[in-house]
Amino acid sequence: MQLWGIVLAVQANYYHVQLDAAQRSADNDDLPAATCKLPVPQMLLCTRRSRLKKIGQRVMVGDRVEVVEPDWDGGRGAIAQVLPRRSELDRPPVANADQLLLVFAMVEPTLDPHQLSHFLVKAETTQLQVCLCLNKSDLASADEREHWQKRLQQWGYTPFLISVHQTLGLIDLGAQLGDRITIVSGPSGVGKSSLINRLVPSSDLRVASVSGKLGRGRHTTRHVELFELPTGGLLADTPGFNQPDLDCAPEDLANYFPEARARLAMASCQFSNCLHKDEPNCAVRGDWERYEHYLHFLEESIVRQEALNKLSNSESTLKRKSDRAGEQYEPKLETKKYRRPSRRVQQQTLQGMRYDLKDASLDGD
Repeated sequence: MQLWGIVLAVQANYYHVQLDAAQRSADNDDLPAATCKLPVPQMLLCTRRSRLKKIGQRVMVGDRVEVVEPDWDGGRGAIAQVLPRRSELDRPPVANADQLLLVFAMVEPTLDPHQLSHFLVKAETTQLQVCLCLNKSDLASADEREHWQKRLQQWGYTPFLISVHQTLGLIDLGAQLGDRITIVSGPSGVGKSSLINRLVPSSDLRVASVSGKLGRGRHTTRHVELFELPTGGLLADTPGFNQPDLDCAPEDLANYFPEARARLAMASCQFSNCLHKDEPNCAVRGDWERYEHYLHFLEESIVRQEALNKLSNSESTLKRKSDRAGEQYEPKLETKKYRRPSRRVQQQTLQGMRYDLKDASLDGD
């Protein structure tokens, strides 16, 4: 009997695997007579076979896996095989995702174009379909809603304007999420957990209000977990980040702006390695709104690339640190200068000094 399922959550070395619905009904025939009248568990708490650990096979949320040795009474099993993935992300760690739902709020916290652009570029680097959703639209005026719709269409996106509190626009958004694995992402405090609670009533995620002092949201999601939509499809809730890191190469950055892609589809730059900054006959440089964002992100990417080139040298003296401002690099301490010698090294040194003194005394005789 082969059991297949999908990993919905990972906690420490345990994996919550939801079995395929068709198998849950078919496998009743294979249960022992004493338990055949009991329903097959929908979820099994699984461990990973040691063989997978030895070969370095990682098990991620969203993985399709084979479960063996099921303990129906205890609701446990073991993962013996991980099927090939059609997509894989490291941050957040999700496999087989189809699209990314980027959630922002129109107010509370105030919608920041630069931060939104930063998230959109990061979303584009995943190579997944990007879907943009603006929550709390009921708190914005009609003029503000129209302004942002037109503005974002110029950026290359058609946003869903919703209100979780007033349940506005959720039907259209739900149709976009059906029969897919969708990663929900965005800054803290914009209503991601509230949205998932509305779409999946059984999820019961913890929510928190926006910080009054900082005007930013508070983190409520601590790990990645998949939730099943009543109408089909899975949602992956992820921890909120106020500013994601852009880890793309400078020469690839323009590909993550729909406006730049449209310009490059119509014409070509004079130089194949054009960074679209100040090169002559550039097809991308122009009067489009987010060009200033592009230049700012380009400088960040160049600085990061230069730092990584230095770090690739084994004698590099820089170390990387991440904080709210993004990635930074600072000098390392000289390891040998500040490291205390081990007791073994000290004893070997003293032993060598004894031999040297003994040899010297023998030579003197």
